[in-house]
Amino acid sequence: MIRKEISAFKVAATYIGTVVGAGFASGQEILQFFVYHGINGIIGLLIAIFMFVFYGYVILRLGNRLNASSYKKVIMKAGGPLFGRVIDLVVTFFLFGALSAMIAGCGAIFEEQFGLSSAFGGVVMAVLSVVTVFTGIGGVISAISFVVPLLLLAVIIVSIFSLFYGPDITVITTVDFPLKAAVKNFALSGILYASYNLLMAVAILAPLGHKTNDRSKLRWGAVLGGMGLGLGSFLIFFTILINMPTASLYEIPMLYVAGKISPVLKFVYSFILIAEIYTTAVGNLYGFAARFTEVGSVKYKIFAVASGGIALVASRFGFAKLVHYLYPIAGYGGIIMLIGLTYGIINHK
Repeated sequence: MIRKEISAFKVAATYIGTVVGAGFASGQEILQFFVYHGINGIIGLLIAIFMFVFYGYVILRLGNRLNASSYKKVIMKAGGPLFGRVIDLVVTFFLFGALSAMIAGCGAIFEEQFGLSSAFGGVVMAVLSVVTVFTGIGGVISAISFVVPLLLLAVIIVSIFSLFYGPDITVITTVDFPLKAAVKNFALSGILYASYNLLMAVAILAPLGHKTNDRSKLRWGAVLGGMGLGLGSFLIFFTILINMPTASLYEIPMLYVAGKISPVLKFVYSFILIAEIYTTAVGNLYGFAARFTEVGSVKYKIFAVASGGIALVASRFGFAKLVHYLYPIAGYGGIIMLIGLTYGIINHK
C-alpha cells in the first residue's frame, strides 16, 4: 500500500498539538504536577520528556507497522486479547474525559478574560471540534500542525519577558507546596504527567504512524515532538514558578502572567490558547468517534455530534477540578497502556 508521505516536522507538530491543550498552554497542568514541587519539579519534567520521546516513537512505529486507522488496532496488538481490552477501555474513557476538560478550559477563558459566559465558550469549542472532526484524520492533522508554532512562539515570548522583567528569579528556591500538587511525589508526577498525555495522544499518533514509509521521519518526529514539549514545559514551569504564589490563584496562570507584561499580549495569548485547546479537543473527539464508528460514515458524524454534546454537559464540573482529579487517575491508566506498548514493541518484530 502506497502511503501519502508526511514530513518529520509535521509529525512533531501534530504530536505537540495533540498534547498541548487547555491544561498545558494555560499553565494549569504544569502548576499542579511540577510547580508545586518547587525545584524538584525539574526532575519530574525530565522524566516526562524522556517518556514523551521514547513512547511517542513506540506508538508511531506500531501504527506504521500495523497500518492502523485507529488506536484500537495498536492497543489490541500490543496488549493481546485480554490486556488489550483493558487498555482500550481506559483510553476510550479518558479521551472523553479530556475532551470535557478542553471544553471546560475554553469556557474558563471566555469567563475570566472576555467577561462572557463560560457556557458560551464551551459551546463554541464543542461546535468547532465536531465540525473539524467531520473532515477525518487529514483535516485533524492540518488543524493541529498549523497552530503549534504559534503556541510555542507565544509561550517563548511570555516566558522571556517574564524571566527578564518579572520578579527576582531567586524566588524559585522558596517555592515548595507538594501538599497542593495533584501528585505528592515529584518523580511520580513526571511519570503520570507523561502517561496520561500519551494516553490521550495515542488516538492521533497511532493512525499518524502509517502516513509515511520512512521510519526515520517517525523517529525524528518523536524526538522533535518530545523535545518541543520539553521546551514549552520548562518555559511555562519557570514562568509560573517566579510568579508564585499569586499565579496559583488563577485557573489560567499563563494569562495572568501575560497580563502583567502587556494587555495586548494577554489578548493575543488568549486566542492562541483557545486555538491550542481546539487542537487537543479535536484530537480527543476524533479518537473517541473513530473507536466506535467508521470514519466518514453517517454514524460517525452522528456519534461525533452526540459525544460533543455530552462532553459539553460534563465540562460544567470545572476546568481546574478536572485537571486536579481526572488527570492523575488518567495517568495511572496510562501506565497500564505503556506497559502494554512496551510488551508490543519488544515482542512484535
